[in-house]
Amino acid sequence: MSKKIKAAIVGPGNIGMDLMYKLIDSKYIELDSVIGIDPNSNGLRLARENGFKTFHTGLEAIIGNKDIKIVFDATSAKAHLKHAEMLKNDNKIAIDLTPAAVGPYVVPPVNFDENVDSININMVTCGGQATIPIVAAINEVADVEYAEIVATISSKSAGPGTRQNIDEFTETTSKAIEKVGGAKKGKAIIILNPAEPPIIMRDTVHVKVANPDEKAINDAVINMVSKVKEYVPGYQLKVPPIIDGDKVTVMLEVEGAGAFLPKYSGNLDIMTAAAKAAGEKIAQRLLEKE
Repeated sequence: MSKKIKAAIVGPGNIGMDLMYKLIDSKYIELDSVIGIDPNSNGLRLARENGFKTFHTGLEAIIGNKDIKIVFDATSAKAHLKHAEMLKNDNKIAIDLTPAAVGPYVVPPVNFDENVDSININMVTCGGQATIPIVAAINEVADVEYAEIVATISSKSAGPGTRQNIDEFTETTSKAIEKVGGAKKGKAIIILNPAEPPIIMRDTVHVKVANPDEKAINDAVINMVSKVKEYVPGYQLKVPPIIDGDKVTVMLEVEGAGAFLPKYSGNLDIMTAAAKAAGEKIAQRLLEKE
């Protein structure tokens, strides 16, 4: 397929730049523009060096450009509240990498198909993308009554945007554990670890289930890990699920692809990989309609 859907990235920070490098080899998306607000930003410089159009006047720069169909928002939850309305009025599809949660929470291997026609999809959080697939898989076979996730990331991989959104991270992830993962009650905790050398992202999922079928739980978790690995190669199960009565513990690790950020930044990698996966599915659907 030679034809692609044009897209833009708003927010040339760590997440935006990692996504840019991932989209370079996309089969269905042609990255057209990268948008920021600082003309001297390192991200906009990198975008220009890679041949993309850049704008430092904010999202307004592409409003009215009918060629651009998809916009990846890698700014902040507060900024996306404004961007969402602008993109909706301009008939552009928003893929939101902030915790703003204007649109439905989307975790590609769990609930993408039911949200494919949404004009705004929210990629939850890095912790959510890593752990909600596991909660959902266990819930399918064992009915999750409570799920608690602990996302531990390197302090070095948490930029200004991530730090500003800590409260939104916990709230958004907790809600998505329930709405997407299917848990009756969800809780999320994030830990910024200052260790040197920097640690790879680690996630622990603790759940209480109504039907503790050990084989069914093991099979469901292993199957889901393989689905996530299709678009996040560094995603792995550290040990088999630990089952103690009605309590299940799953330990995960996410290593980044290293395209732009260091490999320890798995928390950013899983967000951009999930956004790319969702964007490509949307682009495929748009191409089918043409």
